[in-house]
Amino acid sequence: MTEHSHDRVLIVDFGSQVTQLIARRVREAGVYCEIHPFQSAAEAFDALRPKGVILSGGPASVLDHDAPSAPPMVFETGLPVLGICYGQQTTAQQLGGTVEGGHPAEFGRAFVEIHEPSALYDGIWSVGERHQVWMSHGDRVTRLPDGFAVRATSPNAPFAIATDEERRIYTTMFHPEVYHTPDGAKLLKHFVVDICGCRPDWTMAAFREEAIGRIREQVGDGRVICGLSGGVDSAVAAVLIHEAIGDQLTCILVDHGLMRMNEAREVVDLFRGHYNIPLIDVDASDTFISALEGVSDPERKRKIIGSLFIDVFQEEAGRIGTDGKGEPQFLAQGTLYPDVIESVSFTGGPSVTIKSHHNVGGLPERMNLKLVEPLRELFKDEVRALGRELGLPDAFVGRHPFPGPGLAIRCPGGITREKLEILRKADAIYLDEIRKAGLYDAIWQAFAVLLPVQTVGVMGDGRTYDFVCALRAVTSVDGMTADFFHYDMDFLGAAATRIINEVKGINRVVYDVTSKPPGTIEWE
Repeated sequence: MTEHSHDRVLIVDFGSQVTQLIARRVREAGVYCEIHPFQSAAEAFDALRPKGVILSGGPASVLDHDAPSAPPMVFETGLPVLGICYGQQTTAQQLGGTVEGGHPAEFGRAFVEIHEPSALYDGIWSVGERHQVWMSHGDRVTRLPDGFAVRATSPNAPFAIATDEERRIYTTMFHPEVYHTPDGAKLLKHFVVDICGCRPDWTMAAFREEAIGRIREQVGDGRVICGLSGGVDSAVAAVLIHEAIGDQLTCILVDHGLMRMNEAREVVDLFRGHYNIPLIDVDASDTFISALEGVSDPERKRKIIGSLFIDVFQEEAGRIGTDGKGEPQFLAQGTLYPDVIESVSFTGGPSVTIKSHHNVGGLPERMNLKLVEPLRELFKDEVRALGRELGLPDAFVGRHPFPGPGLAIRCPGGITREKLEILRKADAIYLDEIRKAGLYDAIWQAFAVLLPVQTVGVMGDGRTYDFVCALRAVTSVDGMTADFFHYDMDFLGAAATRIINEVKGINRVVYDVTSKPPGTIEWE
């Protein structure tokens, strides 16, 4: 847990898939917050010394045996509390109210009618108004604890908003953190700033200054190595660390041959040319691609890439210690806050592996290095804001996310050098068309996928039997959910024509219109 001077809000996580969105909305309001699972919330409360507490939603039922609950101190200290969905239900039950199942569920868009005034929405909503919200609940409160009163209702939530104004405990059955509650961000900002009294001083300028001090204190006169992937996270971490300790940092770029067109060269030019940061550039593409040749299982691809990355990185890092300036003692990583949150299992048991990550897992232990993770408090959008604060070019900071295993997982089926080169060219053309159309910044992520399918085509007077290229583009706020981008068909037609005409080996182009869920953004 980080020590700093900002006012803080504690978010108690009961396992909701959108708990991170609560934190994002609070951060957007300029207030620092941390998420902690309910099991460790009491310890977090003591350590964090928050000015307010938010209880998240969750998949459990308060009627279950051993159902999750909030630490009693949350309700005993007099601090403002906001309970959302499950947070409302456990608040009601813990304070003497009643929750029941078996009532009509309420999922999706709903409208609440405001019956009584409340400090929770003072200046935002008024008595007699109806406002759209987003519901997602089966159980519901049927009897309120003493001191509570109904403030708003919806068709299937007679206690849509219930509060104890004197004790400053506010509860909602709806989710203010999601996009589909249009005034939700205003409500959360009002709660943390006006009700909790938090100073909205959580900015990237302040974070930059504090992070530099923490890096200097941690590293001292030691040496740090940082693996650059070509992505935004590792780049921002490296620039921030270099600003703190200068040439005590050495970056290593392992080019595994799976990057986008000219990507490795662009990273080298930026770090050596613009920032003058010590950088070792390793072309290990033959090693990686030879090992991946013919491999089709996506999890095997990731494990091969991860294992080889460790071997190559360790070999290059070992050479750094032979320059007479001492061996590295620290390894820098671009770990983000969602990674920290997701590494803690909500149930306390093993988490299901959706997909492995290739990056530097295992390196600290093998090389006896201490970790420097200056971005571990930040969400992705905050990292981009910090990058701009540090002077990184917009074209780099605003780049679409790119997976660590690179093109290997955008090439379903067996990997070959030929297929990777075909995919690289198609992807470059697709992104070029997006930029020319002025759509790049409107899209969260866009890329081409080379399918393990060949189809008959006619090009000129000849018959072809070539690969199918799938185009993917999604809109999203945080990558947790996503919808396909609604292109104009003329754009898709033009992009497909260029790819087919300019990339030998592709004779058909399709567009992926799957949302997340049920699909994922990447294909593997």
